[in-house]
Amino acid sequence: MTRIAQLSSIAALLCASAFAVAQTAPAPAAATAPATAPAAKSGYTGPSSAPLMSVKDLLAKGKDDQMVRLKGKLTSHKGDEDYEFTDASGKMVVEIDADRFPQGVTVDHNVTVELIGEFEKEMFGDPSLDVEQLKVVGS
Repeated sequence: MTRIAQLSSIAALLCASAFAVAQTAPAPAAATAPATAPAAKSGYTGPSSAPLMSVKDLLAKGKDDQMVRLKGKLTSHKGDEDYEFTDASGKMVVEIDADRFPQGVTVDHNVTVELIGEFEKEMFGDPSLDVEQLKVVGS
């Protein structure tokens, strides 16, 4: 056999065995569980050692990868995971994964939230906050 034919045969065998394993592997527990009430969020929600800062101070003095807390409102959805966050001192872009929002709670531009996240001080472009925790603290 030529080298190309040998490699093609090996690739075909690998694909076939991967397909066979995938067909016989048990389904993940989440896929087989009955659809009932949504799972409660878990994780730490108590006090944080991340300093409470204003947007103005964070933008002026924040260090890349610094953990911080901000308190204010999400005033606009910019698209995808990007939101405009506003406090009394200014505004900035924050990135929030959909699963960070509390279940069963509507968050709009009138709701006060506390965000805990990692400050991303970009070399090019605007800095942002990668949100790891979102708490509703008022409306």
